[in-house]
Amino acid sequence: MAAIILGWNPRLWNDWNYEAVIGQVAETGQFLERWNVGQHRKIQPGNQAWLLLQGGGPHRRGLIGHGVVMSEAYEAPQRTEPKSIAWYVSVAFDALLPLGSQIPSSVLSSEMPDVAWNTFHGSGRFIPTETESGLQRVWREHGPEALEPCQTVPGTYPEGAVSRIETNRYERDPEARRICLAFHGTSCAVCTFSFEVSYGDIGKDFIHVHHVVPVSQLGSDYRLDPIADLVPLCANCHAMAHRGVGTPRTVAELRRAIAASGHLPGQIVDDRALAAQDAAHRILGRR
Repeated sequence: MAAIILGWNPRLWNDWNYEAVIGQVAETGQFLERWNVGQHRKIQPGNQAWLLLQGGGPHRRGLIGHGVVMSEAYEAPQRTEPKSIAWYVSVAFDALLPLGSQIPSSVLSSEMPDVAWNTFHGSGRFIPTETESGLQRVWREHGPEALEPCQTVPGTYPEGAVSRIETNRYERDPEARRICLAFHGTSCAVCTFSFEVSYGDIGKDFIHVHHVVPVSQLGSDYRLDPIADLVPLCANCHAMAHRGVGTPRTVAELRRAIAASGHLPGQIVDDRALAAQDAAHRILGRR
């Protein structure tokens, strides 16, 4: 599906509490917002939407978010000028970076020079088809996964110290991640979800890498074992591993939680499913 760019300049429009929006995305998976797209009326539901931060000073240009268009373009009064009508689309934002962590336009220009990232203004312009794969790759390499608070610190494999930086974020160690995924695979260790199976090429090799023991609890002389200490988790299971606890829930605990809620991978356990399981056990002579 085609992709568009949405421009956001906080100096010109700052009606949303951006930190609260980030929190809602983390909690519920999305934040629905209408967006002025100028005269670009051919936008359709399902179009990918990339949020480009504009402005100067602390709001330096850069890619800061992703979402999906949920509606066709429609006319509505402008927020800043209620008597003036503009074209809008509804966007479900599903991934947003904190202010200050946006992917700078210099990186975007280097990787995708066919888009004028440094001078782009407005919203609703379609991205060239040949640029979309490069944009997805940059987002994977520099986006939310790169800012995951439970990533490996450079140098912890095969030697070096584990440290905590002021922003409470850890840089990835590509080699430790590679070894972890080479052993465990790229499906979630809890629910078996595979981004590649579900999303095709754009999901290839995408998965969070989770520290079994929080990095903050490891000593400075700790030597990381990528196979024993790291495990692949999907975004949902990773969030549930950390939610509301100081020490992350284990893979076994998360599996028990899924089972206790009546779910199996990809399905809900209903009466028919339970009856089928009972029949299978009888056939196998287990009951």
